[in-house]
Amino acid sequence: MTFPDEPAAVGRDLPRRDGAVKVLGTATYAYETALDGPAYLHAVQSTIARGRVTELDTAAAEALDGVVAVLTPGTAERLASAGDRELAVLQDAEVAFRGQVLAVVVADSSEVARHAAALVRVGYAQVAHDVGLRADRADLYAPATVNPGLPTDTARGDVDAAMAAAEVTVEETYTTAMYHNNPMEPHATTALWDPAGDGFLTLWDSTQGVHATRAVLASLFGLDEARVRVVSPYVGGGFGSKGQPRVNVVLAALAARALPGRPVRLALTRRQMFSLTGYRTPTIQRCRLAAGRDGTLTAIAVDVVEQTSRIKEFAEQTGVPARMMYASPNRRTTHRLAALDVPVPSWMRAPGECPGMFGPEVAMDELAERLGIDPVELRIRNEPDVDPESGKPFSSRDLVGCLREGAARFGWSERDPRPGVRRRGDWLVGTGVAASTFPAFRMPRSTATVRREGGRYVAETGAADLGTGTWTTLAQIAADALGVPVERVEVRIGDTDYPPASVAGGSSGMATWGSAVVEAARALRDRYGSEPPDGAEASGSVGPADDRYAMHAFGAQFAEAHVHADTGEVRVPRLLGVFAAGRIINPRTARSQFVGGMTMGLSMALHESGVLDPRTGHVVNHDLADYHITANADVGAVEAYWLPEHDPHVNAMGSKGIGEIGIVGTAAAVSNAVWHACGVRVRDLPITLDKVLGALEERPGR
Repeated sequence: MTFPDEPAAVGRDLPRRDGAVKVLGTATYAYETALDGPAYLHAVQSTIARGRVTELDTAAAEALDGVVAVLTPGTAERLASAGDRELAVLQDAEVAFRGQVLAVVVADSSEVARHAAALVRVGYAQVAHDVGLRADRADLYAPATVNPGLPTDTARGDVDAAMAAAEVTVEETYTTAMYHNNPMEPHATTALWDPAGDGFLTLWDSTQGVHATRAVLASLFGLDEARVRVVSPYVGGGFGSKGQPRVNVVLAALAARALPGRPVRLALTRRQMFSLTGYRTPTIQRCRLAAGRDGTLTAIAVDVVEQTSRIKEFAEQTGVPARMMYASPNRRTTHRLAALDVPVPSWMRAPGECPGMFGPEVAMDELAERLGIDPVELRIRNEPDVDPESGKPFSSRDLVGCLREGAARFGWSERDPRPGVRRRGDWLVGTGVAASTFPAFRMPRSTATVRREGGRYVAETGAADLGTGTWTTLAQIAADALGVPVERVEVRIGDTDYPPASVAGGSSGMATWGSAVVEAARALRDRYGSEPPDGAEASGSVGPADDRYAMHAFGAQFAEAHVHADTGEVRVPRLLGVFAAGRIINPRTARSQFVGGMTMGLSMALHESGVLDPRTGHVVNHDLADYHITANADVGAVEAYWLPEHDPHVNAMGSKGIGEIGIVGTAAAVSNAVWHACGVRVRDLPITLDKVLGALEERPGR
């Protein structure tokens, strides 16, 4: 594909096409679909972590005025496929985790449904549960692969020998907490079965992938996929938690099946989302680095312990970024899981790279300290010529450029490397740096259709827009591929009536869907020329990715941290990130994604932590009153910049995904800045005042 020089749509700072309807409140989300006489669903959840239901007394709920149905394992329809135990809801009496759905109430209003659900009485045969994640557990095991099908362990050379022979080493353990996706729009579904009884299901669902949701629902209910339609034009955030169907989809479909012709709505409450919609596993990372006095790494090892559910395995690829980030002849990564009586962990923004860059990037800072080498310079000295893991050349890699540009913009050259020497009033001031990376994915399956319609062009594909700007950026790509002004292009997405598209995940959406749109536009022009007749259309699909190259985006994160000398309170008034992420389709939406990711990384660094009570298996801070996330008052200046980069190998646009790289490295940069401010090395997230206060009290002169 050759993009026109001027006036090109790609690269223009265009406003979001969906912006006005969202600001005005007229965008229709899944729960708000205009349908006659909907019923409402509310779930009854387990109050134990492991055991079996021995009694479900639904009489009081059924007697309540306005209740139209109560579904239990004894009355719910048998699913045709129940191999996925997370989605096999209301199929048996076993309890596998606290918060599991045991029954549902359907009523004429959401208030009645919720009240009736509280009237259901549950009896249990409870057995001992285990929710304790520790690195010394005897039952840790190695999964067959880690997400998304990568090798569990890797090894090159002899790490132990290199550590023993090294002039300088770092060997420390770092931990990240349990994190919960909290999109503004909860997981919500409206389901409707055709009243004619011909087995046609329509779902309006808050999902990152309409076609993936359709495939799962068709399998669960034993339907041909053509009998299921999923619609999702607008999604109020997802961060990975809506990347695959959750129990809300199955519950709504089951309840609507019992009421053919009547739509059923279900929106999970914020508290329910903490046990039913996935979360990021906590991690324990043992990191080992060995280096010569000149800073050249001779060994890198990351051994990860994390948790999964006893009923369904998910292995986050936490150790994977260490495989390719820096050059070293000796390297090792391992992953071990503890299968616990907990809900199923899943995708959360930048799985693997986000937690996996915390330990190694703080360890690199510790190594720089011990060597007396600037942390930016240390990273530059260990820049690899090729991918250390695969040996493949990088399609493009400009981490060094990001580090140098970021250092210049941040004022890094003025930094005194000594910790705890800068002060503004009662606040100790420090700065830190960390690198970031994320793979440049392109999914193998997506199709788009481009059609001339009424003098305009219409591009259709079943893509999703989570608030990332897909409505706008796909139009820009289509316009340049067709050689027409962007105003003449309309985009239609979020519906299985459109050609199949991959899930919006792995920062792969635009690379995949955009490539399909380019192919469709190219086919249209090849067939009909530059002025196709009305009604002319063509389709295109993505081809296989070029596997000759290692493809990644890179970035450098800089943070300024203030630590109160008396209270230990931590504030971060400034974040700055510079990224090399291929061609930027739309600077406005790109900046929003980078800034959003960095803010989420700040939240990870200072605030977020799911607190699991080992006595009950329950996340006790299961709402936004107690699970604190970074808000406007917590954020100072967040600056996002990018380097000009066109990578011809990744896709037709030369672009890389940007939805996730912003979060990667931010927490490490903040931790490194806190150390520089006060001399306290916090290796366990989040960085709370209690973790620095004790050391502050021991400072000389107090």
